[in-house]
Amino acid sequence: MPDRTAVLLLAHGTPDSLDDISEYLRNITGGRPLPDSAVEEIRHRYSLIGQSPLTSLTLEQGRLLAKELSLPVYVGMRNWKPYIRDVVGQMREDGVDRVVAISLAAQNSRTSVGLYRKALFTVADGMKIEFVEGWADHPLLADAFAERLCAVLDPFSAKAGTPVSVLFTAHSVPLRTVQAQSPEDTPDPYEVEAKRTAALVAERVGLAADYWRFAFQSQGMSGGPWLGPSVEDTLTVLHDEGVRNLVIQPIGFLCDHVEILYDIDISFQQFAANLGMELRRPQSLNTSPLLIAALSDLSRLAVARLKAQ
Repeated sequence: MPDRTAVLLLAHGTPDSLDDISEYLRNITGGRPLPDSAVEEIRHRYSLIGQSPLTSLTLEQGRLLAKELSLPVYVGMRNWKPYIRDVVGQMREDGVDRVVAISLAAQNSRTSVGLYRKALFTVADGMKIEFVEGWADHPLLADAFAERLCAVLDPFSAKAGTPVSVLFTAHSVPLRTVQAQSPEDTPDPYEVEAKRTAALVAERVGLAADYWRFAFQSQGMSGGPWLGPSVEDTLTVLHDEGVRNLVIQPIGFLCDHVEILYDIDISFQQFAANLGMELRRPQSLNTSPLLIAALSDLSRLAVARLKAQ
């Protein structure tokens, strides 16, 4: 069978139903049990948003990318179906032996991209893999976020009669996972890359330095400190500074899921309302043509590297 190259998009995964949440959480924690109260809280959050669209949106991103590239594109999830191991098995059956792997967490980290990489290389023995480590500063990614942001920021500022501030966010992680364990450790790039994406978007939109902030959202329920500042703390500080209108844009996520549809659209909205603030959120990238163009550019460059090997 001739060599065949394909693209594999890697994502977090989301449960198909409320009944799947316990198993899904065990996948995330590596089998470590969570307190019943934490499981029930997460179940409650999913119940409020209905089914998370992450899987369907990621599959659609893959379909659009395949159309753009004229190459097969597969989608594998680390924590739920379609699992990475099963998708790699299907790729083998289809004759694929050269793989461009792109994590849909654009900002590189040991806790996301590193785990996707490990899950892939564990099951992809014998395949040639070009793994895209991180693409936080890709210009088309920044363009995609800026396009979504302007669609909300411009009319909001016009209504307010004054420039409206922006709060960029990315998912928090436990500090222990990103802190160096020894002087020889390579620093985890996640915080730097997340803030880099935010700065690039702010630059494209023309935000002055004092009109945007950055915070980490969705701190978990496990013990120990998480990367901050939190959104709640930042909203309180902004309120105390006199801010009453604010746009919040999560630049660490590429499509809707529970951290957007619940954490931002329900929890942070209520927190802001209790402070007397009006909070608006741009549409997520989801199937943004600029996002697909960014993924296409990454794929073509990686395919060229594969062919050069």
